[in-house]
Amino acid sequence: MTRAGTARRWAAGAAYGGGGAGLAGAGLFGVLRLQARAARRRVEARTSKQDPPSGDGVYGRRRGKPLVFTVLGDSSAVGLGVDRASETPGALLAAALAELAERPVRLRRLAVSGAESCELDPQVDRALAEHPDVVLIMIGANDVTTRTRPSVSVRHLGDAVRRLREAGAQVVVGTCPDLGTVRPIGQPLRLLAQRWSRQLAAAQTIAVVEAGGRTVSLGSVLGPSFAQDRTLFSVDEFHPSAAGYASAAAVILPALADAVGVWPAHAEGRRRRRGAVRPVARAAARAAGRPGTEVRATEVRGSQTGPLGTWARLLRRRPSELPTPDAAAVPEVPVG
Repeated sequence: MTRAGTARRWAAGAAYGGGGAGLAGAGLFGVLRLQARAARRRVEARTSKQDPPSGDGVYGRRRGKPLVFTVLGDSSAVGLGVDRASETPGALLAAALAELAERPVRLRRLAVSGAESCELDPQVDRALAEHPDVVLIMIGANDVTTRTRPSVSVRHLGDAVRRLREAGAQVVVGTCPDLGTVRPIGQPLRLLAQRWSRQLAAAQTIAVVEAGGRTVSLGSVLGPSFAQDRTLFSVDEFHPSAAGYASAAAVILPALADAVGVWPAHAEGRRRRRGAVRPVARAAARAAGRPGTEVRATEVRGSQTGPLGTWARLLRRRPSELPTPDAAAVPEVPVG
């Protein structure tokens, strides 16, 4: 079965791949379980028990009604692994959005460390109370490590995006990171973790696009870079460092800014104009292996639906320069 077919099957509700024993026999399955336990113990022993400061507040020196930006998801959305609010993805992106929009941006970080997709509902409830203009969701790694059925994961994610879109918010989802880059995970588990996380990312893309949101592939952005540059990991070798979060935020920013109409036209270039259009399942499968690829719904001959489902456009924008941590360090106006 093709990657597009697998992604579509998972997003549509099929079971999780048949289980480890079906893939390679009971002996290998036992090895994988032992490797998973050992990796989890090593990561948990080094992971910070305290989240970094939220950075909640209003960013930007200009006057006007603030653009409301909420961040949902798991520890990657929280910024676990860094010490300063200014190093978290929410603060970096809020400061950058304020510059691009030339108006204040009010940040509310509602993400919860350890969250799985099935735990998004309470976060969405809190986000809706903020009346957000744009929402970033970063989630998926814990669904892979807990072996949650992808069909369950993507159903909850799709429902969350749909609720936010119905309330008028723009939604950008950073898809599941590539867990094959995590050093504490040994082979052959690392290879399977990479496969599972990329397939989940593709299934997430289908669900999100069909619910009205857009995605940015994080797995393939962080994967090769993290594998080559260990400074992108924090001390636990699982969560990103400040440099790692900045790398992820830089590729998310164009989609986030474009969603609210503030991405500058001169930054598009020829790459943007030649963005490919494919059925969403094929677009999702391609994006899962392409660094920083954005996927969103589009129209072909006046319709968003073709014979193979929703039409989707793949975009490859150049990462934007982000404000320095010092520039994003303190919100200009506290949240009231």
